[in-house]
Formats: sequence, C-alpha cells, structure tokens
Amino acid sequence: MKFSHSIQFNAVPDWTSHYINYSNLKKLIYNLEKTIHQTHPEHDAESSPLISSDEDPDVIFQRALDAELEKIGQFYELKELEIYGEVTELLRDEESYEEETEQFDPDQLDSSNDRGFNRGGRPRNGSMFQSLGFHGFGSRKRRTSTMSASIDDINEEGDSDDDAGDLAALTKTQSMKERRKTYDANAQSIDDLRSSREYGSAKRRPSQTFDEASDNAFSLLVAYGMTLKKRTTGLYVSLCELKSFIQLNKTGFSKACKKYDKTLDRNIKSSYVKSRVNAAYPFKPSTMLHLEENIANVERSYAHIATKGDISSARRELRLHLREHVVWERNTVWREMIGVERKAQAANMGIRRTLLGGDHDPSNARLQGDEPDEMEKQEIVTPVGRLTCPRWLFSSTFFMLVAILAVFLVLLVVPIMEQEVQQNCLALVVFVSLLWATEVIPLFVTGLLVPFLAVILRVVRSDESHLRLDAKSATKYVFAAMWTPVIMLLLGGFTLAAALSKYSIAKLMATFVLSKAGTRPRTVLLTNMFVALVASMWISNVAAPVLCFSIIQPLLRNLPSDSDFSKALILGIALASNIGGAASPIASPQNIIALQNMSPEPSWGIWFIVALPVCIISILLIWLLLLVTFRPGRGTTIVPIRPMKDKFTGVQWFISIVTLVTIILWCVTHQLESVFGDMGVVAIIPIVLFFGTGILTKEDFNNFLWTIIILAAGGLSLGKAVSSSGLLDTIATTITEKVEGMSLYGVLVVFTALCLVVATFISHTVAALIILPLVHEVGAGMKDPHPNLLVMGSALMCSAAMGLPTSGFPNMSKSH
Repeated sequence: MKFSHSIQFNAVPDWTSHYINYSNLKKLIYNLEKTIHQTHPEHDAESSPLISSDEDPDVIFQRALDAELEKIGQFYELKELEIYGEVTELLRDEESYEEETEQFDPDQLDSSNDRGFNRGGRPRNGSMFQSLGFHGFGSRKRRTSTMSASIDDINEEGDSDDDAGDLAALTKTQSMKERRKTYDANAQSIDDLRSSREYGSAKRRPSQTFDEASDNAFSLLVAYGMTLKKRTTGLYVSLCELKSFIQLNKTGFSKACKKYDKTLDRNIKSSYVKSRVNAAYPFKPSTMLHLEENIANVERSYAHIATKGDISSARRELRLHLREHVVWERNTVWREMIGVERKAQAANMGIRRTLLGGDHDPSNARLQGDEPDEMEKQEIVTPVGRLTCPRWLFSSTFFMLVAILAVFLVLLVVPIMEQEVQQNCLALVVFVSLLWATEVIPLFVTGLLVPFLAVILRVVRSDESHLRLDAKSATKYVFAAMWTPVIMLLLGGFTLAAALSKYSIAKLMATFVLSKAGTRPRTVLLTNMFVALVASMWISNVAAPVLCFSIIQPLLRNLPSDSDFSKALILGIALASNIGGAASPIASPQNIIALQNMSPEPSWGIWFIVALPVCIISILLIWLLLLVTFRPGRGTTIVPIRPMKDKFTGVQWFISIVTLVTIILWCVTHQLESVFGDMGVVAIIPIVLFFGTGILTKEDFNNFLWTIIILAAGGLSLGKAVSSSGLLDTIATTITEKVEGMSLYGVLVVFTALCLVVATFISHTVAALIILPLVHEVGAGMKDPHPNLLVMGSALMCSAAMGLPTSGFPNMSKSH
C-alpha cells in the first residue's frame, strides 16, 4: 500500500487534518522537479513554472516541511495536555475507589445484617464484584480517603441492564462517609436515588434502615467501578492513538525526505530528520518515554480494578479492547471513507465514459440519480399483459449469446461430418471458439465448459481401440489432459515473476540499465524497448509494461503533454513487450500452448536460438519505424533516470541464484531427462524454495493469474478431445490436400498470416488454443513433415499480432 493511502486509513478519523500532508508534499516535489529540469524560452503565463526557479529547491521544500512540523507539534502538545490530565484524574479516582472499596468488607456487612446483600438479589461475600469484572486490589495498604466521585447524571430512560453504559461521567467529589450519612437521612428507595440529581437534599425517613443504606451505597460503588473501568479502557485507546500519531508522522517525514532526495537527486533526509524532526517535541525520546509511562500507569490502574493486580492479564484485555476499537473504526469510519473514494472514482469514470460517447451503463446512471429499478428492468407488452424483464435481456451481449447457442444446436443436428463423434466435436469446437472470440462470458468460464461438454457429448475415444468412451472413462481422460507438466511450467514461471517483482529485483536491474542510456532521445527509446523485451521474458508480458511505465514516470513528468517523444516511448514499450512475449517459453501462455503441441518438445536453449534473433530484429525495425513516424529527437530534453541506491539484500541474492539455476536446468532438461523427466518437474524447485521459506506467501499464490491457468487447461483438454475424436485428422487431411503443391515455407506463410489476422482481433492465447493444434497436424501430415517449424512460426506470430489497441495486454495498458 502507498504511504499516502496508509496514512489516510491508519489515522485517527477526528485527527485527520492534523497529520502530515504527504500528498501535498509529493505534489510540491514534482513541481520542484519540473522547475529544475524544464526550460521555458517563451515567458508566457501558461508555460511558466508555478515555482520561481531563482530560489533554492531545498529551501522551498524545507519550508514546507517546517510548516507541517509546526502544525503537528502544536496539535500534539494540546492533545497530550488533555489526555495526560485525564490520566491524572483517573489515577486519583482509582486510588479513592480502592480505599472506599476496602471500607466495604463483605464479611463484616454479612455479620451485621443476617440477610446480607442477598436481600436485593445480590450474591454474598463480594461475588458481585467478581461477576461484574472487579476482583479486588490485593494487599495494598489503605490510605485516608481523599475523594469519591458521585453520579452527576443518570439516563432516566435507560433500563437496568445498561447500567454501565447509561451512567454519565463522575465529576463531583464527596467523602464516602458523608454519603453514608446522607443515605441514613434519605427516606427514598434505590430507584428514587437513581432518578434524583441531588442526593444530599433528601430528608431522612424513619423506616430507612442502615442495611438498606449500605445496600444502596454498595450498588452505587459497583456502578462507580464499572464507570472507572470504561474510563480506563477509553484512556488506553487514546494513549495508543497518540503513540500511533507520533510514529505515523515520523515515518511520513522520513518518506517525504526520501522521496525528495530520490526525485531531485539531493541528500537532505539524514540532516533534516536529525536536526529538525528528532528535535521537535513530539519526536523527542523523552516524549515517547513519558507516553510509555502513562500507558504503563493506565495498565496498572486497570489491573487494580479488573484483574486482581495481574498486569499481564490487564495488558491482554486492554489490547483486546484496542483491537475491537480498530475493528469498529474499520467497519464504520474507514469503510465510509473508502466508499466515498470509490464513488468519486466511479463518477469520474462515468463522466469520462459519457464524454467519449460510451454506452449507457446502469452503474453510471445510478450515480447520476436514476432509480436502480428503472435502469435494471424494462417492461414489454405481451398479448396477456405487461411483463417486467431484466434489462440485460435486451442487450447486444445477450442476443449474441443466443445466436451462438443457436449455431451450436444447428451443428449438433445438421450432419456435416460422417461420424457422429466428429459431428459433436465440430459443434463443440465452433461453440467454444465463438465464445472465446466474442467474450460474451469470461474466457476462463468457457475453458471450464470444455470438459463438461466433452463428456456430455461423448466426443472422447479410446487411444487404442478408437471406440467412444463412457462418461466415467471420458471424465478421467479429459481431466488428465487438463493438468500436464506444461501447467506446472506455467506455475513455475508465475512464481519466478512474483519473486522478482515483489523484491524489486527486476526494477533494480531495469533502472540500472536505463541510467546508462544517457540523454539522447533515440538511445533512451531503444534502451527502454530492450528493457521491456528482457522484462517480458522473465516476468511475463503482462507485468513488464506496468513495471516499465512506473520506471519512466519521472521522465514523462518533465516532458510536455503533447511531446512526440512521450508518445514514441509509451508506444515503443508496449510493442516491445508484445515482442518480448515470444522470447522465452514462460513469457506468455501461447508459448506454453506451443510447447504442448510440439513433438519432440524443444529445450529452452533451442527456443532461445530461434526466438531471440527474431525478437531483436523486430525490436530494431519497430524502433526505426517510431523514429521515422514521431521524430522524437526534436526539441526534447531528457531527464536521466537515476539507478536505485538500494543494495542487494541476502533475500534478493537468494532469489536471483534460484532463478538462474532454474533457467539453466530448463535449458538442459533434455540432457537431464533421466533425472527430472520434464521441465514441469524443474518448475517445482522455485515453488518449494520460495513458498517454503516464506519469501512468497499464500497471498502471493492466490494472486497468480489463475484465470490464465484455467484457460490454458481448458485449451489443452479441447485439443485432446479434438485429437481423440478424429476431427483434427479429418480437417488436417483436407487442408493438406489443399496445400499439397505448396512448399513448406509457403504453408508457413499461410498459417502465420492466419494467426496474425485472428490474434489481432481476439486474445493471443485464444488464437493459439484454436490454431496451433491444427497447425501441428497439418505439418505432421505433409510429405516432408516439419510440424515443429510450423507451430513455432505460428506461435511467434501470435505474439507479433498487435495491430489494435486491444491486441494484447501491453497495448491495453498503453491506451490507459
């Protein structure tokens, strides 16, 4: 979580405006950065910087920090005075309460009154204290009574079950001996006492006995103790919030100075924190020591009241109260804050969608004040009356789904293939391909439909006898095809990518390389493209553009909004990430699918020998095209990217070594086939080492792209079903006859062109799932069979299909 969000959601809601304004300090840092790096030959009002460049940026930023420091110090001193005063008063009241409790010896009271306190339904021997959570005070010496609090206000509308919550603050002081005299003179019952505000004004009734007065005094004392317990708990929470206030603000100053040093290449953090922050009153060691002493005093006070003097038990109970308070805040105040923020974001998206002429969205309409029922339902007139239907029934997506189902049913009924099993399999392939191409339902849901329909339609045959399998045998066959070593290889790739990203190894290496690029626009552009290529090889072409865009943010901030170089840079990173998706077997799912359809399966070394030259040449061609199109060198001043100053830790070295060893083993798997058997087994090594040592957690495991894994598993099961039914052989034989006169490279051009067109309009992974099994069969059926060549070429072309903004994730991330 970013610190600006952390300070927002960890702050005490009532003190929000008194914390360090980290967001404004970040904005000031970026404005100072622009002031330093931008030159403005034309001194017009719009292009001139907001901050004068004549003044030293260090002075400007430290002035802003000083203002924040003064604001925080003034608030803290007032709040400390208020809370510490309440603590002092609490400690005095606790001592008085202890003394007065010792005067009420339950055994003596029982001996002086045969009925004891059971008269009012109360247990004997002081068990009322224990039942209410007050266990006495041990062997502390009795001191002369100095004060006892009286009830200033009682909620007359409350019932007896809410005695602890309905009693108001005890503010007036009075001797318990004097109160007992008042009770002797008082002719009213305990109920009349609770409705009275002036206990000393009542006259003595002769019928009032000493036992009843003692009973009333004891009841009042118990209520007083319960209020003391609530006050102690509330003060403990306030002191902990005060401690959190100090720690959160001190972290804020440290992070703000670090951000300033990193962005403007300065070094003020150590000097400013040492000379100004640590010297400020809230952050002095003596201040924290005094705060800890008050927390300890409150813990001791709570122990005397509630836990028989057991400090450890008191500390556990108080921490439980603190945890409940935080949970309450998260479920009320914080949830409301997050809800407001999300509504604001949704409103902005709705406005932007409207400005761009987007479709009508029910959620946007609700934000604009329309009623949900009107937006989600629609009435239609029928011969039997009006019928209210959900609005989505009239959407284009629903009609498209109905049309796909109609095509599916027609293919099941109209005979096209000679065998029923192939006819059903053709219907299955067309149905799933249309769902994947149109995305009327999520892609992974369609993947899960494949094993279901393969079993229901009985499209699976035995590999030996070619007889249709029954439902039970077909289920085992299809599900066995869904989990293969290729899926384990995909999981291994996700594990390496998660570790390299989580511990900033990829970012450290990328910033180091980019810092050597200099300030020439064309060199910076080419370097960024190659960094995107390498990042896509190891952390996937999904995460690589996100990483690269975050690295170049300082560079983009200092370029004009209409800069041609910024357009070329963003587009170059997106296209290079697409090309990088073909550079290694784990770079993208289509490569995993290609490995599944290649026999024998090539090693990583062979893949690199084929793919890397193609990728490098493609990057250079794209770079030349961007230079010709945008001419990014004209009037462009580049702010050099500085390398991260963090040194490699032991964990980062361990991750790097495990990653290199895993890649080497993948490259030589064929030579070690007798040991590991398959690359999927090697993929288990990083999974066990990273998750077993705690470097990655179960949250990281849950964050894997499981939708991609399920999609790939569904595609593998579809390929197995199509091959088992014989449909693949039939289609491949037909295509082979059509291309019989063509050379091997002519066939390669045909299939790569097909992949280019299909993958441009639909997902690269979906295109590979549909086309690559067919390519393999056609290649195997040729007179001069070269199935691996055709599959490899088609897989590379799937990654190269990027003609539309929606052609692959890198393009979509660029458009956003």
